[in-house]
Amino acid sequence: MRSGLSYSLAGVFKILRGLGRDRGGNVAIVVALTLVPMIVAVGASFDYIRTYNVRQRMQSDLDTALIAAVKEIDTDDADALKQKVADWFHAQVENSYTLGDIDIDTSNHKITATASGTVPTTLMKIANIDTVDVSVASAVKGPATSYLNVYIVIDTSPSMLLAATTAGQSTMYAGIGCQFACHTGDAHTVGKTTYTNNYEYSTAKNIKLRADVAGDAVRDVLDMIDDSDSNHQRIKVGLYSLGDTLTEVLTPTLSTDTARNRLADASYGLTSATSKAATYFDVSLATLKQKVGTGGDGTSSGSPLKLVLLLTDGVQSQREWVTDKVTWNKNGKPTYGAYWNKVAPLNPDWCAYVKNQSATMAVLYTEYLPITSDWGYNATVGSTMASASWKSTYGGTMQSGVSTSITRRDYIPYALSDCASSKSLFLSASSSTEITAGLSALFTQYLASVRLTQ
Repeated sequence: MRSGLSYSLAGVFKILRGLGRDRGGNVAIVVALTLVPMIVAVGASFDYIRTYNVRQRMQSDLDTALIAAVKEIDTDDADALKQKVADWFHAQVENSYTLGDIDIDTSNHKITATASGTVPTTLMKIANIDTVDVSVASAVKGPATSYLNVYIVIDTSPSMLLAATTAGQSTMYAGIGCQFACHTGDAHTVGKTTYTNNYEYSTAKNIKLRADVAGDAVRDVLDMIDDSDSNHQRIKVGLYSLGDTLTEVLTPTLSTDTARNRLADASYGLTSATSKAATYFDVSLATLKQKVGTGGDGTSSGSPLKLVLLLTDGVQSQREWVTDKVTWNKNGKPTYGAYWNKVAPLNPDWCAYVKNQSATMAVLYTEYLPITSDWGYNATVGSTMASASWKSTYGGTMQSGVSTSITRRDYIPYALSDCASSKSLFLSASSSTEITAGLSALFTQYLASVRLTQ
């Protein structure tokens, strides 16, 4: 930009010098009369660009200062916050501008501020214009300082009974030939001990399941809520189990202790001690829509922001869809079952039930384990999206550029990322450590998404 301006100025002066040497007619007089205005005009454009760039930097510096300050609006008084805004601002800026008025509005969880300054001119000094005044204004508020309802939805389908670690999966498979601690199924005799079902074996061996890890992840979020709202005045939390339908375990409450108690009590159905027989996202998310309602602007307890944290493996499924009407050929292999096409990723359009009500959806994908040695897996989740007839079965539309030959299991993250309100609010986790950390990471990401409002 500057090199271009320098070239233009040089060209103008060259022309002016040529005109100044021309003694014919009234050219010299015209040049004398127009020289200063022309220089001022060219200089004004140059100074305007410099002023514009300074203003842009000033706006960025002010926005940065307010975003940093808004996260502490509940922990400091107005004077302390004003000082913090000033400190953050001056840590960023040049000496060419200064901070103006700051207004702290704690009742609406909002900070507004202005910054002003002057930019020294160059060629405009010929017209006795030494400086140009500039000013910017910014206002910020966000989820970290607003009233907020958090709806934690936990997939409680049998697939969440997968052993959470590789070691646990190996122990399960070595003992009973299955990595899942299902509550239904055949009894097993290992050594001299008989176990009624897979879950009983996993309990005896102290094997942690993904359902248990999900509980750990939720407890971490509850700890974060305690830190974010230490007085328990702004953030409510509700608990829900997702299976063949949605069950409200806890209506949104300010008491995180109540949430912890419900989470640990097996009678409420959020532990590994129980599971749902099927996962119907179309039914469950439609019910969740009624529970969540319309999101507000966060300025009052009656108009809270609303965040859904969904922890799931993303598969629309029912055990009978795999086993019903399966026939076996003479080689002992199953033929095509009547409902195998139904076992497929959820349709992201079902998530719109919630998102269309001004609520935010964050999704943690607990990666579905590929079990290529199992005929049921290979015939359903391990089979292609084309064989699922996803559009005709569930109305799903695949992302452009993704081949229908992709397995249903491999398409799950595509579907769940479309389910989330934004790509930044989708995470995939495979290990128990990643699952535990993932839900907290999503909550942190949401709290950090402060909104510049001016």
